[in-house]
Amino acid sequence: MRRAAGLLLLPVVAALVVAGCGTGGMAAGGDATNGKTLFNQKCAGCHTLADAGAQGKIGPNLDDAFAPDRKQGFKQSSIQSLVLDQIRFAQGTMPPMLVTGHDAQDVAAYVAAVAGNTNAAPSNGKVTATDGKSVFVQAGCGSCHTLKAAGSSGTVGPNLDQLKAAEPRVLKQVTNGGAVMPAFKGRLTPAQIQAVAKYVASVAGK
Repeated sequence: MRRAAGLLLLPVVAALVVAGCGTGGMAAGGDATNGKTLFNQKCAGCHTLADAGAQGKIGPNLDDAFAPDRKQGFKQSSIQSLVLDQIRFAQGTMPPMLVTGHDAQDVAAYVAAVAGNTNAAPSNGKVTATDGKSVFVQAGCGSCHTLKAAGSSGTVGPNLDQLKAAEPRVLKQVTNGGAVMPAFKGRLTPAQIQAVAKYVASVAGK
């Protein structure tokens, strides 16, 4: 069902790109470098985007969504405006106004620059952190989960402060995924998975 919903979104994306913008006005400027950082923190848990190394399955695959529009010659500025409108007026499982103001412009600029763009040099969004909190942030866990200690307020996945899962359970979930959560085995090293599991288990609910 989620796969079908993602595919149905594609013609809608094309139609809105043709229009140049949605109801929130055209995007202007934006710092793509900051946008990438914010994307990894807020969006990577739900979306697939090759440049960011994101493999989320909850929301649409952004590369698949925008590649056809690029091939048809739609302007990057039009794609950026569409992404900004999706951030502002999110529907379904995506919380509205996940990022706001200049941050929203930055995320839109980043996604518009790399989504479905075969000419963009992929950086693969490698998680380089080794301590649990930093791994949690860099891997985009906060985009789906609430964890007060990490300053995250995601609502797609379980509230970790309420769940208070033991370390072995967190370790298994991060490694293998489950339901809509992607498996992080292969993206994170065993040491990084161990670190983030230990971190989450030790701070949840505190």
